[in-house]
Amino acid sequence: MHHWISDPTDLTARLARRPARVGLDTEFIRERTYWPQLALVQIAIEDDILLVDPLVPGMCEALAPMLADRHILKVMHSASEDIVAFKRACGVAPTPLFDTQIAAGLAGIGAGMGYQRIVQDLLHVTLEKGEQRSDWLRRPLTASQLDYAADDVVHLDAIYRALASKLDELGRRAWLDEDSARLAAGADENGERWPHLSMRSAQFLDMAAQRRLLRLLRWRDAYARTNDRPRTWILDNELATALARNPPIDRDGLKRQMDATPKSPKSLLDPIWTALTTPWRMKRKRRPRRRTNATRSRCASCRTPRRKWRASLDCRMACWRRVVGWRRCWMATIGRARSRVGAVSCWSRGSSRCLRRTPRAEHQGAAINPRFAANSCNWKSDCSRSLL
Repeated sequence: MHHWISDPTDLTARLARRPARVGLDTEFIRERTYWPQLALVQIAIEDDILLVDPLVPGMCEALAPMLADRHILKVMHSASEDIVAFKRACGVAPTPLFDTQIAAGLAGIGAGMGYQRIVQDLLHVTLEKGEQRSDWLRRPLTASQLDYAADDVVHLDAIYRALASKLDELGRRAWLDEDSARLAAGADENGERWPHLSMRSAQFLDMAAQRRLLRLLRWRDAYARTNDRPRTWILDNELATALARNPPIDRDGLKRQMDATPKSPKSLLDPIWTALTTPWRMKRKRRPRRRTNATRSRCASCRTPRRKWRASLDCRMACWRRVVGWRRCWMATIGRARSRVGAVSCWSRGSSRCLRRTPRAEHQGAAINPRFAANSCNWKSDCSRSLL
């Protein structure tokens, strides 16, 4: 049964019992703005479904303590845009987070699955899709809108139990916790760093044209965030690609090209010209200093003779992580005793994950991510144990 919540004190009273986990979802509008406009918040607490109206003054402030409570697990599906909406409206992201879409991928059920498909595959329940394009800012909401919004969270607890048991069985629950925490911390606040990579037309451009396109798209994202307008309203992808492929030689040439393009942002001629012609230099990461005997002796994991240190994979990996601080480790064969072990790439992402022992000819120095090759390898949680 769902309840319409339009009073912040009522919401505070219902959340006072602090359940162990809640199902959480939002409805928002993002058609005419860059930032999503939060229009409805759905909260599932056991058998109760709360449909919260965030347009009521003080409602977002009442929601914020529950979102920030680390003792309440928030079960959501494909939560990236919902997190942005919560950050803009409530000033806080929901943590800790259990994203069922990511969990389904790690459990081997399917990557990028929609909510309706997960409900169908796991619970054998078919959901309606009739209100996906509704105007959620309109008040009052219709009965069909309320039923659709309630269905978005009513099955989250059952999905959580099924996926959590599967991840625990596979030993991948820690992977999900890391990805969900990274998703909550790195939501789209500062824009995408490499926006041109998602454009298919960019792959046909040469390197100089890709740099020009990247400058245009970064300027467009910054302008859209500042003025809260959709990206394509400022500069569409086709015009940006055309300017990057065939850049005008001067400002008058840019003006002629924009005059010949319908709906081009003629009022933004000067900032577009600046973004198109002003080169920028990438900040390169400093290379780590080469380890010397003095550096090794300062590491608590390497207080052994140099020859013994070279023969110990465990000690070498510990020194690399502690002194250099990188999470990406490149380990090669050490001595004839380990000639059967090929070059291995390990992307630990905060925990020890590594490849199983395989022949050198199988790897050929290639970097393999265990998340996307889980069907072909049995992964160990300890790098040194799987290598030795």
